Amino acid sequence: MPFDKVLYTAKVHTTGGRDGASHSDDSRLSVNLSSPGTAGSGTNPEQLFAAGWSACFLSSIRLVAGRQNLRLSPDATIDAEVDLGMKDAEYDIAARLTIKLPGIDNATAQALVDGAHQLCTYSRATRGNVELKITLV
Repeated sequence: MPFDKVLYTAKVHTTGGRDGASHSDDSRLSVNLSSPGTAGSGTNPEQLFAAGWSACFLSSIRLVAGRQNLRLSPDATIDAEVDLGMKDAEYDIAARLTIKLPGIDNATAQALVDGAHQLCTYSRATRGNVELKITLV
């Protein structure tokens, strides 16, 4: 086991791949899946990845801010975009995170984003593997 202590284990059962469904063991997640660009009514792995990364990153910003005794506005947001594309005849992804931290000066906001990028588990897991552009607006 790579951890000293496991804090949580997500358990999801998926059938049918990109045109199937995923369900968590605790019934909190139940989604139909559809390939991007098709007429299907389900979500796709890229949307789920964008939601997970942006949620984790915003929580990491809040944690970094809290360590500096700063409070973020409830209006702090992240818009995440995940591209699915081809590179060297293989599928690949790239991502963009657009971050709004109202009420925080630019220098402080940039420091919070930089700290969160080091802390966020999605950022750490993808570092060097997924092209990422972070924009602070």
